[in-house]
Amino acid sequence: MKRLIIIAAAAENNALGKDNDLVWHLPDDFKRFKALTTGHKIIMGRKTLESFPKPLPNREHIVITRDTEYTPKFPCTVVHSIEKAIDLVNDGETAFIIGGGEIYKQSMPLATDMELTRVHGIFEADTFFPEINKDEWDLIKEEHHPKDDRHQYSFTYRTYRKK
Repeated sequence: MKRLIIIAAAAENNALGKDNDLVWHLPDDFKRFKALTTGHKIIMGRKTLESFPKPLPNREHIVITRDTEYTPKFPCTVVHSIEKAIDLVNDGETAFIIGGGEIYKQSMPLATDMELTRVHGIFEADTFFPEINKDEWDLIKEEHHPKDDRHQYSFTYRTYRKK
């Protein structure tokens, strides 16, 4: 069985980002993202890929775009649907769905797990995380982090599993 894990940081109003960038800086969340995704395939939309200054090391990048002429700025696999991206994940493998908003929305019915960092605040954004249907997901773990000298906002890591 393949594991498809949605991984995201979203505010209390489900804000993800604005102008193709995050609206907060949480170093511990970046470290956790790196630790969880390193060595795995990462699935993302074109805008998410284009927000990276360089490829993320030790991860196979799979990019979804409707543009059949798209040429990425660094080596990765280009596909044209979430289903085609998931087809590239073998049985027994884990892949992480890393955004953006439209890719999260399309992958919600297909994902097996979710690693959500809930940032405690309300933010102005142009990209949002989809609502989590409590009838479809079990919250299995929570870990709260207060704000401190390195983190302007408090946040909670939440691990969900599909029912």
